[in-house]
This record gives sequence, structure tokens and C-alpha cells, in this order.
Amino acid sequence: MTEATWGDDAKTPEIDWRMSAALENVPRGDADLAEVTSLEGAVRAWTALDPKHLNAAVLTPERALQIDGTSLTTFAGDGIAALVDLLPSANDEG
Repeated sequence: MTEATWGDDAKTPEIDWRMSAALENVPRGDADLAEVTSLEGAVRAWTALDPKHLNAAVLTPERALQIDGTSLTTFAGDGIAALVDLLPSANDEG
């Protein structure tokens, strides 16, 4: 028998920051091309964007993420900002 977990950890399970993710609607040279990288890399790249592109950017991870009990397949604006708050620190392993 499997035991159910109902605490806060069940609402936002551990995130696989190494999965692929596309960061779209951001400038890449003369065009706005999607960048495919790790989820962590895409979220960190988003933090370096100018305000115009922060608001326009769309982040699409390789698979849905569960944040606060909601399964999401794309993130924009405040959604990406919420992921920034969950980023592992440089001292964390994994």
C-alpha cells in the first residue's frame, strides 16, 4: 500500500532543473528566437532580461511542473518569477 502525502511538499514537489525548457519571445540577435536549454538556465536567463522582455517572455518546460498544487505547462511573467524563487542556490547540489 502506498501512503499519501498531503503536506506543502505535495503541492510543489521537487523540480528537475535539468529538464529541457524553451524561453521564447526574447531577443536573440536580430530576431526573437526561442532558446532551448535547461529549465534552470532558462529561468536564470529570464532574470537578466530588460523589463519589456521580462513581460513578453514565455517559458515552456519539457514536461508540466506542479507549483502550489497546480500543474502548469507554460509560464509567463509572475509564473516565471515564482520559479526564480524556487531556484537552487549555487551551493546546492542536484
